[in-house]
Amino acid sequence: MTSKQKYRVALLVFTVPTLLFFSIMVVYPILQTFQKSFFDWDGLTPATFNGLDNFIRLFQDDDFWVSLKNGLIFAFVLVVYQLGLGTVLAIALSNKSIFGRKFFKTTYFIPVVLSSVVVSQLFIAIYNTDGGLVNSLFTLFGFNFQQAWLSGEHSSIWAIAFTNAWQNLGVHLVLIYAAIKSIPEHLYEAATIDGATFWRSHWKITIPLLGETYKFCLIMAITGGLNAFQNMFVMTNGGPGNISYTFTFMMYKAAFRSGEYGYGSAAAAFLVIECLLFTILINKFVAREKISY
Repeated sequence: MTSKQKYRVALLVFTVPTLLFFSIMVVYPILQTFQKSFFDWDGLTPATFNGLDNFIRLFQDDDFWVSLKNGLIFAFVLVVYQLGLGTVLAIALSNKSIFGRKFFKTTYFIPVVLSSVVVSQLFIAIYNTDGGLVNSLFTLFGFNFQQAWLSGEHSSIWAIAFTNAWQNLGVHLVLIYAAIKSIPEHLYEAATIDGATFWRSHWKITIPLLGETYKFCLIMAITGGLNAFQNMFVMTNGGPGNISYTFTFMMYKAAFRSGEYGYGSAAAAFLVIECLLFTILINKFVAREKISY
């Protein structure tokens, strides 16, 4: 057997099991979801084919438009907070003159390993109308801005999205920090010789060279926002009414509360298409030219 043939055999040995596992655990369930979305099915009795009726009903459902808006708001908050603040913190922690860098890196990552239920319960107390931390801070600084953060029509989804963004900031911080540490030091030394300040060096060197990292983080943040479920399930249970619905909550309600698995599958199928569309757009327009150094 030639070396080329051995390489092909080794490639098959290592890739085929992974592809099979991925197909069974990911691809097959997605295909099943799309198939069931064309049926009227309660999960127990035989399914009845109803064509596009589930999708027509989906677009006519008020919950659909609320879920679409909330998913986009959730994704926006995650992108701005996690990528924006994550970049600032990563750049600051990359400065060797910062005291206690290891402590701060560990501290920022602690929320990631906490349960979503624990974090959600913590922020329920923080957002509490009577004596919660947020309202208490407004009172302390003399602002008459007391809000029912988790039951307000316009504040609820923003409050829940911030909770998720706060919890998972550490993931993006670590990714961006690792990417910054991989940039050669001589680029910053040259910028310093030319008179660039610390932050200007990062603005002109670091940010442009993090294109591939930002692409990955952007996909994670947007799809994570569109797929959000755990926080609103614990904090508001989708309410009051439907003001904090997302597609995952809509799917859960249809399938597991109303027994409409076909309709729930239609919501899930739309969510898959939405996430796939955003992923394609990000891959097409973000960091189109790979930078090597």
